[in-house]
Amino acid sequence: MQALRWAFVLVVLLGCGERPKLERLPSDAIVLAFGDSLTFGTGAAEDESYPAHLERMIGRRVVRAGVPGEVTTQALARLPSALDEHAPRLVLLCIGGNDFLRRLGNAQAERNVREMVRLARSRGVAVMLIGTPEPGFTVTPPAFYSSIAKEFRLPYEEGIIGQVLKDASLKADPIHPNARGYRVIAERLAERLKKSGAI
Repeated sequence: MQALRWAFVLVVLLGCGERPKLERLPSDAIVLAFGDSLTFGTGAAEDESYPAHLERMIGRRVVRAGVPGEVTTQALARLPSALDEHAPRLVLLCIGGNDFLRRLGNAQAERNVREMVRLARSRGVAVMLIGTPEPGFTVTPPAFYSSIAKEFRLPYEEGIIGQVLKDASLKADPIHPNARGYRVIAERLAERLKKSGAI
């Protein structure tokens, strides 16, 4: 009996350590890359944005729905129509940088990102969260992204944007990647999608 109890505890612990999974995307699935200038591809040509690179890497249509300068309040208002228009199976959510640059407060960004995740999930759309770094020496995302990912059991890419922005050879300007930088971001996201089972 004791052995069975320990076996159960082990199964529970192993389950807690599993990475969140996504359903496999059919070949005709639409992926919605949703965010601000990092998603739009500011600093590179349109066909060198991360959504364009990612589309070629994963063999699925990736819609580039990034609006430069947009804050999370505006993105939240825009998301329903983007979901209606494109009917995606998966949203790649990368938003928050303009809130940080304008010092609008992390609490507002957290509320809006959580609501965007909730909205997509309520429509049966899967979400992968991409952390946007705060300005500063460490170039790391605020902790709320990780908290939201855990709360909703989302695949979460925490480090790639910060890694790119720390490398001068991958940047077009202080806050935007260049074409090579966007390709590096797309490569990491493609790897995450494969590990999560989506590809």
